[in-house]
Amino acid sequence: MSDLSSLKLFATAPHPCSYLEGEEATTVFIDPQADVNAELYSELSELGFRRSGGHLYRPHCVNCQACISCRIPVNQFRPNRSQRRCAKRNQDLDLRVIDDINTDEHYALYEHYINTRHRDGDMYPPTREQYETFLSREWGVTCYIEYRCEEKLVGVAVCDKLNDGLSAVYTFFAGDLAPRSLGVFAILVQIEQAKRMGLSYVYLGYWIRECRKMAYKTQYRPLQMLVNKRWVQIK
Repeated sequence: MSDLSSLKLFATAPHPCSYLEGEEATTVFIDPQADVNAELYSELSELGFRRSGGHLYRPHCVNCQACISCRIPVNQFRPNRSQRRCAKRNQDLDLRVIDDINTDEHYALYEHYINTRHRDGDMYPPTREQYETFLSREWGVTCYIEYRCEEKLVGVAVCDKLNDGLSAVYTFFAGDLAPRSLGVFAILVQIEQAKRMGLSYVYLGYWIRECRKMAYKTQYRPLQMLVNKRWVQIK
């Protein structure tokens, strides 16, 4: 166990919330100079922290506790009918776990994804530097699962291996293949990958009840949520 009490935290100034219109957000970050390793990263993830590039952060809003960390207990997860259909539709895809996505091919897919699906987000407009920083390999725990259809790259899931699970960092995919539901498929693949690795959870980041973009996370049941510093299971 790491001595978490010695870690320094830094808070941002209040800024417009990216998820709830009219709300202000404050984020706390672990000291960028801290000696972070895989063990510490895992412990902080259990406490609700997430990774963005080389930074570990957690929402810390004075008047709002809407952001709730959530994770899937993979050995108890049972796909619903829609998820089973999604897995079947994508049986033809070739899945590969790779060590690096710093290529023109992978960046082109990411750039297209941001430009077509997230023009209203913090990562628009995309740049190569932003891409490499945001989806970098940190502390030797990051891997990339790519999806190919007849050798054509159609999706990438970025995930980090923690002590007890996989953290789903980000997924980007071809927007012209909507019937495949590649975002859903990416989570299903990470659930199976966690099982194969003997891990207990897939961490999905934050869920906000009032945010439509995050509603999909409650479709994976059972789901555990971090409430009052305890993981509570929702069936």
